[in-house]
Amino acid sequence: MSESLIQIEQHGGVRLLRLNRPEALNAFTAAMLVQLRHALTAAAEDGATRCVLITGAGRAFSAGQDLADPLVAPSREPGVAPKNIGHMLDQHYIPLALQLRNMPVPVVAAVNGVAAGAGANVALGCDLVLAGESASFIQAFSKIGLLPDCGGTWLLPRLVGRAKALELALLGERLKSAEAERLGLVSRVVPNAELPEVAMAVAQKLASLPTRALVQTRRAMDEALHLEFEPALRREAVLQSQLGFAHDYLEGTAAFLDKRPPAFKDR
Repeated sequence: MSESLIQIEQHGGVRLLRLNRPEALNAFTAAMLVQLRHALTAAAEDGATRCVLITGAGRAFSAGQDLADPLVAPSREPGVAPKNIGHMLDQHYIPLALQLRNMPVPVVAAVNGVAAGAGANVALGCDLVLAGESASFIQAFSKIGLLPDCGGTWLLPRLVGRAKALELALLGERLKSAEAERLGLVSRVVPNAELPEVAMAVAQKLASLPTRALVQTRRAMDEALHLEFEPALRREAVLQSQLGFAHDYLEGTAAFLDKRPPAFKDR
């Protein structure tokens, strides 16, 4: 790929992915989405990577889908049939949303500015969402006659409840980071200048923890959303049994008893 739309850096066990179209507020194109998915796949396959950190270059996280992208841009010529936007979702956004949800390592979003449309929902699809004080979230879809995608209709009501989710989706108003934190959309808000350092520190901490247990925790919570209480308890027991045979449980308990730092290895 000739143009690097995703900047990739390795910081110990953390793979940093930086959305890199700052002149367009990191709006997504098909090419950019392909590169992001390839970068996530490479991180997933690299045994030395134990956490992924996603942020944006410049003053935005992502303004969402670039409406000038040929796959979605409507023709202004009379009589030309509209584009089937569902094809863009099938080819790019659905695979991306599923990939984020099924990563074998934790994924952290550091929202450094506006996160709008699909950009907001990519961020919200990560395991932890940190935001700068000037960051904001906009479900901008209703302003162009669409509905939230990239998991938005699933994520929003589960994060903030149906009433607030509908308000955010129907009105499409800007949600400042402090209010997003109060509603539970954001894990933590930090001063803008401190966001890169704080996000990297959080990612490095996650990278030092037992990766398999962290990922199974995510999986158990996602599955519990669809289960009654007792089946959720049974599912916990199954996953806990699997983890109990793994290296990291044995290492973690031994380190605790020996009063030394653990050296986790499982992925």
